[in-house]
Amino acid sequence: MADLEKKSIDPATIKMLKKAADDGCETIFDRAEAMKPCPIGAEGSCCKNCAMGPCRVPAPKKKEGVPPKERMGLCGATAETIAARNFARMVAAGTASHSDHARGIAEVFLATAKGKMPEFSIKDEQKLYQVAMDLDIEIADRSVQDIAVDVGRKALEEFGRQEGELLFIKRAPAKRQELWRKLGVVPRGIDREVVELMHRTHMGVDQDYQSLLLSAARCALADGWGGSMISTDLQDILFGNPVPVLGQINLGVLKKDQINVVVHGHEPLLPEVLVAVVNEPEIQKAALATGAKGINLVGMCCSANEILMRHGVPVAGNFLQQELAIVTGAVDAMVVDVQCEMQSLAQVAKCYHTKLITTSPKAKIEGAMHIEFDEHRAGAVARKILAEAIGNYKNRKSNVEIPEETTDQVVGFSYETINYLLGGVFRASYRPLNDNIINGRIRGIAGVVGCNNARVTHDDPNLTLIKELIKNDVIVLVTGCAAMTCGKAGLLTPEAAKLYAGEGLASVCEAVGIPPVLHMGACVDNSRILMAATAVVKAGGLGDDISDLPAAGAALEWMSEKAVAIGHYFVASGVYTVFGVTWPTSGSEEVTKLLFEEYENVFKGKWGFEADPIEAARKMIEHIDKKRKALGIDKARERVLFDMDKRREIDAA
Repeated sequence: MADLEKKSIDPATIKMLKKAADDGCETIFDRAEAMKPCPIGAEGSCCKNCAMGPCRVPAPKKKEGVPPKERMGLCGATAETIAARNFARMVAAGTASHSDHARGIAEVFLATAKGKMPEFSIKDEQKLYQVAMDLDIEIADRSVQDIAVDVGRKALEEFGRQEGELLFIKRAPAKRQELWRKLGVVPRGIDREVVELMHRTHMGVDQDYQSLLLSAARCALADGWGGSMISTDLQDILFGNPVPVLGQINLGVLKKDQINVVVHGHEPLLPEVLVAVVNEPEIQKAALATGAKGINLVGMCCSANEILMRHGVPVAGNFLQQELAIVTGAVDAMVVDVQCEMQSLAQVAKCYHTKLITTSPKAKIEGAMHIEFDEHRAGAVARKILAEAIGNYKNRKSNVEIPEETTDQVVGFSYETINYLLGGVFRASYRPLNDNIINGRIRGIAGVVGCNNARVTHDDPNLTLIKELIKNDVIVLVTGCAAMTCGKAGLLTPEAAKLYAGEGLASVCEAVGIPPVLHMGACVDNSRILMAATAVVKAGGLGDDISDLPAAGAALEWMSEKAVAIGHYFVASGVYTVFGVTWPTSGSEEVTKLLFEEYENVFKGKWGFEADPIEAARKMIEHIDKKRKALGIDKARERVLFDMDKRREIDAA
């Protein structure tokens, strides 16, 4: 057990790792122990962009008095070019992943607006109006349907736009827009930026690392202020803008006496339909006929975040728990779409009885059943999937073991909801947040996002970092798997403020009735954090750009290319952003110096790397304090109750 505790701090995960070992079932934790990462690839010093390679150019060993010999690839590509190319390709892949997701949502949105998909509808008209205005669409004296059709068309045009600027760029603070235009990094079209960046990284094209990284910034901004923002907004209009809701998390949400269906992935279309049809009388009758007490629909990864925020559907776990849900022996079907599904799920499923069902034409897994999701037949597909799970219940084996661990959590803090909670119906505003940052009760804001990574102890870096931040009065916004970590640890309830937060932050949380850590959604919803940061700027008193805010970001357990794209658009938006585990340009001092130091002068934001979560928290707090000092709010201000004489003095002045 002591060895297992080095793999995860989550008790449910540890129990299932022991069970997997007893059952002879290999998991990602076993493979991480057996297979060490390539040190040259990890530092970004390996180029395989042509058939003359792979060329390895690790950093030369320094010897006193001997100048280092510069290594280069066969074509002459330097370590700087290779590291920048590799980094840029990660940004391009991450942007493509988020934005292809967004394109699918936009297509369904437009078809729904035209009345061609009756199983979907416009659920948040108020957000529709706001998005329409941001897209320069007239809303006066027009029907919801006509407005929605125009929104869908304009959203789709953003992907193929060839010139001009993405329309959501104007949502950013004016000063930030001016800086982007000066640097030439305002995205023109989402697809154009991805294609151009891939072209630039082809052998023999862009061979200036500074040019490559500026282009990577433009591509990343097409994600954060383009694809991701479009998907979040359109999903909110279709399925409802999240509001605070109570839910449960961890493997204990699985039920031994029910048919367990786990939805896993990132696209909310099919999960939404499954939620809608799972309680239909015919389906429930079929489930009861098997001897089960019903169907238990639960989520995994970011599909879980989507249906948790809108329906309170319980969450089985985050990225590194996906195999372990099957290891319980209680999962009758795991339904996956795109992004972050391990191919090993098919092998783990063979150890038990679970049916692994792929649903996207873009993401098939050898050995899995494929039931393709057709948005025009959404209900029929969902019912077929549930029928497969119901029919599989009888095949359960005797070795069912479900950990008892579950935790309550309050989620659903969209930036609009935070606005309402702080100011109420009639005076919704971020001003109370700004006032409490100015008076020192809240030291600053941190966004902690991203994945899990089997190269570090599961959940530990993110949780340790976040606890240290809130202890020091930094309010934390979380998304994705990092949000699930907080849920399992009990940080996503209002009561957590008194237990874990510093005195100032706790007092604000208790007054408003919110947790010290706010769950803002799936990993594609990091655009909510951008919008929240912009709202803070516009509320006044804390500068005129995102870079002026006492704020920082982190992804200490990152593992995917999406995380690099997210981090780069936060840096390009003016945020100090710290990653852990490993850093993909460490093979080049020049590239790393540009990202870690010089970008603070270029973008007013910069990258950082720190594997130790306590040290990462210290660096983030140091940055927050530096910003407070620059704003002249580095000393806490006491609240003063003015009598009438004092008020008259102010009026006279």
